[in-house]
Amino acid sequence: MLWADRIASEICDTRKPRNGKSFLIRDEKTLSGRVHVGSMRGVAIHGLLAEVFAENGVAHEYRYELNDFDPFDSIPSYLNVEKFKEHLGKPLYAVPSPEPGFKNYAEYFGDEFVGVHKKAGFTPNYYRATELYQSGKMDPYIKTALERAGDVRRILKEVSGSTKDESWLPVSVVCEACGKIMTTRAYDFDGATIGYACDRNPDEAKSCGHTARVAPWKGATKLFWKVDWAAKWVVQGVDIEGGGKDHSTKGGSRDVANHICRELFGQEPPFDIPYEFFLVGGKKMSSSKGRGSSAKDMSDLFPPEIFRLALIGKDIREQIDVDPSGESVPRLYDWYDELAEGVREGKSDDYSRLFALCELPEKRAALTAPWTMRFREVAFIVQMAHLSLAEEAARLKGSTLTEDESRALDERARYAKFWLSTYAPEEFKYELQKEMPKTELSDVQKKALGALAEFLRSEERTGEELHLRLHELKTEVPIQPKELFQAIYRIFLNRDSGPKAGWFLASLPRDYALKRLGEATS
Repeated sequence: MLWADRIASEICDTRKPRNGKSFLIRDEKTLSGRVHVGSMRGVAIHGLLAEVFAENGVAHEYRYELNDFDPFDSIPSYLNVEKFKEHLGKPLYAVPSPEPGFKNYAEYFGDEFVGVHKKAGFTPNYYRATELYQSGKMDPYIKTALERAGDVRRILKEVSGSTKDESWLPVSVVCEACGKIMTTRAYDFDGATIGYACDRNPDEAKSCGHTARVAPWKGATKLFWKVDWAAKWVVQGVDIEGGGKDHSTKGGSRDVANHICRELFGQEPPFDIPYEFFLVGGKKMSSSKGRGSSAKDMSDLFPPEIFRLALIGKDIREQIDVDPSGESVPRLYDWYDELAEGVREGKSDDYSRLFALCELPEKRAALTAPWTMRFREVAFIVQMAHLSLAEEAARLKGSTLTEDESRALDERARYAKFWLSTYAPEEFKYELQKEMPKTELSDVQKKALGALAEFLRSEERTGEELHLRLHELKTEVPIQPKELFQAIYRIFLNRDSGPKAGWFLASLPRDYALKRLGEATS
C-alpha cells in the first residue's frame, strides 16, 4: 500500500474531525527568501493526503499558511545587502519587495513558491500569518500564554531543557518606534499591556533603544514559534499537520508544541506525520547558497508528473536526494518510464497506483501511459544536428509515434535542452567531431574497429544488430569491453564514454561512420 493510502486509512480509522464535519489539514512556510525545495515535501505530503481523501469522499480542507510575520533575520546572498540591511529585524510583511509589483518581501517570495505548488498540482487554501494576528483571532491565546508564562517556561525546561529567566514572556513585540520585532524584549504583563524595550542586537539587526508599554493585541505582538504553532492548531481546529522528522524528536519543537497545546490550551495536538528530508546532492543546503536547490529551480527541471514523482515516490520515512548536476535527473525520468511501462503491460499494483498519483488530479480520469524515448537518449539526440528526434524515436519504437507520444517527446526534448544548458555534468554533453581527434589507439583497438567497419560496410545496420556485433567482437578479437567502447567514443566524440554504443553507431550517417573508422585504423 502506498504511504498516502496507508496514512489516510489510519487517520479515518482513528480520528474524527474536530468540527464534526471535515478534516482540516495544515502546513506553513516562513517566506524569508527563495524557498528551498525541501519545503515542497511537506506541501506534497499534505497535498497528496488531501487528494486521497477527495478520491474516497472524505470531507476535508487543505490550508496553507504563507508566514509573513516572522522576523527578517538575514539577507540572502542574491539580494543587495545595502538595500536591505536597514530592514533586518522587521517582520517580513514590513520589508519591501525585491521587485516592483508586490506588496512586500513575503508576497514576492510567496508568489514564486505558490507557482511551484500550482505546477505540481497542489492547490491548498492560502492565508497569511498576519491575517490571524491582525484580525484578533490569536488574541485569546496570546492572553493565555502571557498569563501562564510561568507554565510556558516550565514546559520549555522540562521538555527541551531550555531555561528562561523569570521576566521572560513568550511574545515578541513590534517596536512602535523602529518597526522591528527581532530586537525587542518583552518583560512585564499587567493584564492589559506589555512592557518592552527595543534593546536587543542579534546578528546584524540594530535596536533603537525605545521603551514603552503596548496592548499586545491585533498584531502588536507575535507568539514565539513553539507557542505560536500550538495556538494556530487550536484557533483553526487543525486535525492533521506533519513536519520534518527533526521536529518530532524527543525534546524537539513538535514535542514542546504538543505539551503547550495540551497543558496551556486544553486540546490534543493534530495527527502528526513525521517525514524525512529532501536533500540536494546529499546536503540539506539553503536555497540561498545551493544552486538548483530552490523549489523553483527544481521544478524547472521536470514536467509536473515527474516533479510529483520526485516528491511523492518514496515513502515518507525515506530521504529524497536529487542532484541537478548529477545522475539523479535522468534516473528520475527512467523511474517514471519504468512505471509507465508497467502500466502499459497491465500491472495493477503499487507501481500503477504511484503512476496514477504522479499525474495531475484533473488528468487522472483519462490516464494514459504513452511510450517515450528515454531521457538520456533524448538528451543525446538534441545535441546531434544531423539527427531528427522524431525519426529516431520512431525507429527505436519500431512504429510511427501517436499524437500523445509525439507531444510527450517534444516536452521531454524541451526539458532535456534546459537541463543541458543549466546543470547537466560534462559527461552528458556530446559533440560529434568533424575531424579525426588526436588519439592513440592500440593494435587491438584498431583490429576491432576494422572488423566493425567491415560489418557496417556490407549493409545498413540497426542498433540492435550493431549491439550484438560489438559483443561478438569482444571474444573474436579478443578485446576488453572498456577498450572497445572507449575507442569508439574517442574517435567520434573525443571522450571516453557516451550513449549506448550500438544505437549510437546506428544513428550516425553511414558514410561518415565508415570514413572515421577508416581513418582510425589506417
